[in-house]
Order: sequence, then C-alpha cells, then structure tokens
Amino acid sequence: MLKRKICVVTGTRAEYGLFYPILKEIQKSSNLELQLVVSTMHLSSEFGLTYKQIEEDGFIIDDKIENLISADSKSAIAKSTGLATILLSDSLTRLNPDIVLVLGDRYETFAAASTAMLLNIPIAHIHGGEITQGAVDEQIRHAVTKMSQIHFTSTETYRNRVIQMGENKANVFNVGAPGIDNIANLKLLTKKELEEELDWVFGDKSALFTYHPVTLDISNAEEDIVDILKTIKEANLNVLFTYANADDSGRIINSKIELFCQENPKKYKIVKSLGQLKYLSTMKCVDILIGNTSSGIIEAASFSKPVVNIGDRQKGRLQSENIINCEIEAVSLAVKEALSFDNTNIVNIYGDGKTAVKVVSILETIALNTVKVFVDKD
Repeated sequence: MLKRKICVVTGTRAEYGLFYPILKEIQKSSNLELQLVVSTMHLSSEFGLTYKQIEEDGFIIDDKIENLISADSKSAIAKSTGLATILLSDSLTRLNPDIVLVLGDRYETFAAASTAMLLNIPIAHIHGGEITQGAVDEQIRHAVTKMSQIHFTSTETYRNRVIQMGENKANVFNVGAPGIDNIANLKLLTKKELEEELDWVFGDKSALFTYHPVTLDISNAEEDIVDILKTIKEANLNVLFTYANADDSGRIINSKIELFCQENPKKYKIVKSLGQLKYLSTMKCVDILIGNTSSGIIEAASFSKPVVNIGDRQKGRLQSENIINCEIEAVSLAVKEALSFDNTNIVNIYGDGKTAVKVVSILETIALNTVKVFVDKD
C-alpha cells in the first residue's frame, strides 16, 4: 500500500517547535511519508538560519522557499506572502502531497494554504478557531480554516467555533495543543546546564521575554518597546530576550532590545532563536514570563509559571489562571504581582501531551475530499 504523503510547511522557529512532536510521529508511521518545506525566517541569517536546527533534529528538508523580503513594513510582508505563494506553487506541484499540513496563523501559512487550495490539495490545519484580536493573525487563521478540510483544534471551545464557521463537525477534532507534547516528552535542561549553554546566569529573579509586533495596533512600536524596557530595568530582573517575529516593526523591536542588552550584558541577554529544548527549559527555570507570545498563554501553565501578558495581541484566547493581563503603562505593577504569584494548582486547559499521536492517527485514516460544503448551524 502506498504511503499517504503529508507535506508540512513551516516558516518560523516557534511554529517548527510546535510541529516537532508531530513530525517525529509522522516519521514513525508506517502509513505516512513526511515531506518538509521550510520558508521565511528559517532561511534568514537575521533570524538565526533555523533550518539548520531542523536538519540537526534529523529531518530531511524537501524544499527551501526563500521568500522573506528584508524590510520592516506592511508592504514587505505583503510581498513576502506573494513570493511564498509563487514559489510554493512549484514546490507543491513537484512534491504532489496527499495532504498539506499547516499550523496557526502567519502570512506564510496563509500562502501555503492558498496555494494548496488552488492546486486542489486537501489541507489540514492546527490551532484553528482561536481568537487574537490584536493581530492580523486573527483574519489569517479564520481564512485558513475556511480553506481547510481537516481541523485540529486545541480545546473543545475552539472546535465548536470552527464548526460554527460552517465546517463539517466530522472533520473537526479537539486534539489539544502540540506544544504540550514537547513539555511531556523532552528531557529539559537543568538551570546549570542552561547557564553553560547560554553563557549567562539567571540570578536571584529572572524572566523570559518575548514580545511581537501588535500588527493591528496603530500605536508606535518603537515607543512601546522603549517604555516596556524601561519598566524591566526598574524591576531589577535578569532577563533572557528572544527575537520578535519577522512582522511589520519586528526589526525595530529587535534592535531596541539589542541596544538595551548591551548596557548590562550580565543581566540581559538576547538570543535570536533558543530552539524548542532551550526555550522550554528556560521557561521552566525563570520566575516569570513577560511579553505577548502565544507560548505564554498555552505552554507556560504546564510549568505553573506566572505570565505578564502585555496588550491585546492575545486578547480573546482562552487562558489558564497563571495569566496577568495588562497594558504597557501597567507592566510594572503586573511584574510585581507576578513575582508574588501563588503558582500552585495551575491546570493547563490545552491538553494532555498526546496531541501528536491523535493527529497522526487521524491523518492515517481520514477520508480525503477536496470538495467542501458549508454546513449550516442546527
């Protein structure tokens, strides 16, 4: 029997980290063949050439899509999306997969889904049905849902929302968040091992900071990050920073953090890409998380870590009880609250760490049909 070909398209370090347990499970399957296409940030030296980590993890990359326009503007993002669509059309035509598997809500994800749809290739989508009101990701995520035939959601609420959008409930599966699988399965580094790897010490009180552009906000990203960094300086924390995504204003954020870390490299360090193992290990070792990344909302609860979630980027996502939401002007108070947070008995609402097995089992057996019918609500 011919193996069903599953083509995974990934464009960022964080997204790849979420894909990782599913990629491993596909490799193990006797019924599936993994095809892997990397794009966007993975192939940029500015963002750490993270395709090398993918290869080091034992995956064969079937195609590399160099689509990232190196400019910090909405126009550059639109052009990067268009270029990805053009290049992916050749790639997917050559690879001829049975299913294209995408995750989340980034512009390269939109390009991959659009291309697969126009090539009449069935699409499976992970993390649909979620709401993030402060980012253009919101529209992209729902658009990808409407292009997809198979849906893997992270909670039952999100499953119901995808069904509400007219999708066939027989093809919508609540499997949990794949990021929880990594926490359950990876052997995380100790604080001492991490400090040696990073050449940096956590100190008495430490934080992990990841802050991405708020793409639907009309505020000034430069002013915002400067204000946040001023608050962090006053908080007297040792802080490990990671790079913002390659979105509009992302480079402004990264450059400001770079300059900030140069002021006191013993307390502050910035890393372009930690990789999933070091990122989750850091999450386990720090006292708090600060920023506006989805990993703070989804994964951090598994470590019972308090999260200072800044602004509206994640507004609308279901949250566990470890999240402290605040606006930029209230970050100082939120950090103080986080440092005194009672982090016992936190339950992560995003699954049990068995997402990859569920996803692969469905990919192996589900009937494929590129014809979609809008299902009216009962």
